[in-house]
Amino acid sequence: MDKIRIRGGRTLRGEVMIHGAKNAALPLMAASLLTDETLTLGNLPHLADITTLVHLLGQHGVIISMDGGAPNGGHDGRVLGLRAERITRTIAPYEIVRKMRASVLVLGPLLAREGTATVSLPGGCAIGTRPIDLHLAALEQMGARIELKGGYVHALAPTGGLRGAEIRFPTVSVGATENILMAATLAKGTTVLHNAAREPEVTDLAHCLVAMGAAIEGIGTDCLTIEGRDRLHAADYTVLPDRIEAGTYAFAAAITGGEIEVVGGRVDHLDAAIGALQAAGVSVTPSARGLKVKGQGRLKAVDITTQPFPGFPTDLQAQFMALMTLADGASMITETIFENRFMHVPELARMGADITVRGNTALVHGVPALRGAPVMATDLRASVSMVLAALAAEGETIVNRVYHLDRGYERIEERLRACGADIERLPE
Repeated sequence: MDKIRIRGGRTLRGEVMIHGAKNAALPLMAASLLTDETLTLGNLPHLADITTLVHLLGQHGVIISMDGGAPNGGHDGRVLGLRAERITRTIAPYEIVRKMRASVLVLGPLLAREGTATVSLPGGCAIGTRPIDLHLAALEQMGARIELKGGYVHALAPTGGLRGAEIRFPTVSVGATENILMAATLAKGTTVLHNAAREPEVTDLAHCLVAMGAAIEGIGTDCLTIEGRDRLHAADYTVLPDRIEAGTYAFAAAITGGEIEVVGGRVDHLDAAIGALQAAGVSVTPSARGLKVKGQGRLKAVDITTQPFPGFPTDLQAQFMALMTLADGASMITETIFENRFMHVPELARMGADITVRGNTALVHGVPALRGAPVMATDLRASVSMVLAALAAEGETIVNRVYHLDRGYERIEERLRACGADIERLPE
């Protein structure tokens, strides 16, 4: 298992090109199951989670072709053609789904198109239980019969297919919104989703579905109205830039007192995170290509609370905590999305951070300096918080179990090294 070694204390300067968003690409790939024609997706990142879903879709019968990128069609990044002309299997097996929670996104498309789906209960990062009861309850409202047996969801649509329904999610759920949005595009009649997630990744999925022939109103709001269609068709779509990756590199500039242009970063996707950075004394200004982020001396303590979009993203909470370990004063970080997302705290403490956790709140007292230490990545975003802390720490840090990083950050060590970091991957 690879490790990453970082010798801290270097000021980062340069630019980082932001790749396509993993959390947008995965549901877009699942949407290929909704049509027997080819869905071409551009700007896909080279990540382990993308590969996992490629394997899952392949065993459903999706024929996948890969193109190198920009020369064809003007896309950046990897281009995939996904053609589900015939669904050969409606079972999503445990050995694949356990690796990545987003695999459950095949449930809605399979059920809508084939009338049946058997999907393993999902796995992924150990940041909380994240049950899929909202997905299942909504599908039942659309007429599906759901049975949980042997660790699998067994779903069967009524005769004639799923039916449109008025669905009110009791809490905001990105995954449930995406799954039901996809299912509704092939349902009979009209589906209305109240309290739908408004994340940019959900909006990206809706725009792609419209390009495939779906009828969706209210895109970007918390109320989506979908008029079911008999079929969807081919489309050519480019994945939006990854706002979490953009925020992470912005934080890297801030924690090292450096200056990085985040090429592809979008203010409208990062408003809450940018506000927190500016409150901490960091300069963030729009540029022609994205955002310019410049550290300006010692950071100031800032309180944040994670919330659904457009609030502060839970996927940037661990990274922001790394910044606050070196801020003047005390900051309060409250996590409202996942109940177990402070597993990075003991690892930051190994580097000298002063953090006290009570329930879903962490009180972070800034310290004069962090010290390098061997640390262990516990999940995707926690792993990158270790990297950020190590960039600013005195001495050497070894980050173990970096396979978590590879699920969400493409060649992070190469891109940070290009900005001046002393960082290298150590093969096992």
